[in-house]
Amino acid sequence: LEHTLSPSMDIMVSSNFERLLFDLHGRDGAAVKTLLENAAKGPVSIEDYRWKHARKLFDSDAVDDKTTCDTIREIYEQNEYLLDPHTAIGVRAARNCRRDPAVPMITLGTAHPAKFPDAIAESGLSVKAQLPAHMVDLFEREERYTVLDNNVSEVQGFIARHWKNA
Repeated sequence: LEHTLSPSMDIMVSSNFERLLFDLHGRDGAAVKTLLENAAKGPVSIEDYRWKHARKLFDSDAVDDKTTCDTIREIYEQNEYLLDPHTAIGVRAARNCRRDPAVPMITLGTAHPAKFPDAIAESGLSVKAQLPAHMVDLFEREERYTVLDNNVSEVQGFIARHWKNA
């Protein structure tokens, strides 16, 4: 594993990949479970027709740290909009994969740039991303969490009780 400016990109097997496999296998959880168990033991193969279907849905690209920083800087200089490194990767990949300029390409922001001051600095920008007003005191707040048993009805009940209070 090579660590990058984008920690979410450093994940070897993301939960999104598991969800893709679930859809490619006709929402068959047992088939995906078997596939993932086998993957833990070594390489697995996925039928060609499944990959062909996935390729119709997705494009992919690889973006290194330098290009990520270049993209953060370019977008800021052109639009005065500060990207986080994950979104910068998406923007660059969208530009690289775009086949038809007449078809609009939308890239969704995935994180707040204030979470990534090192990436912003490495981009050569002197601007500092500010946390939104409702988050300025986030690290001074008391941490709150509830431990629940691994039980569907308990989790459902917790959600139902707290949803009404939200």
